[in-house]
Amino acid sequence: MGRVNTPNLSDSEQEALEKLYKTSVNHSLRKRCQIILLKASGRDSKDVGAIVGISHVSVNSWLKRYKLDGISGLYVKKGRGRKPLLDRLLDESSIIESVQKHRQSVAKAKAEWETVSNKEVSKITFTRFLKKLAEDINE
Repeated sequence: MGRVNTPNLSDSEQEALEKLYKTSVNHSLRKRCQIILLKASGRDSKDVGAIVGISHVSVNSWLKRYKLDGISGLYVKKGRGRKPLLDRLLDESSIIESVQKHRQSVAKAKAEWETVSNKEVSKITFTRFLKKLAEDINE
């Protein structure tokens, strides 16, 4: 059996992790807090991984990040994930202009905008962007 890499948590760290675990709306962050709390209780990585539903390697990776950066290490770092295809600052005015020219047809507005901007997006993405603009205007 391998060694158990148990973090030593102070009372304030324990309370902060439990609070995040119970109140955070971010599911991934709650899971990471649970990992640290389970490891602090003396469980080994394979048991924690089975409870949380991830591999023991991932458990050890999150534990290492916690030891290096504390609770801030459990958050997702900036720059992760897919970048948006449409940028509010760059594309809003040209999209609104295209929609004003072709009010009755989203497909025509999208086609015109794509030729002007040299970008391609799906009809769903374009429509979703328009709905978001409408929500912000109506607020």
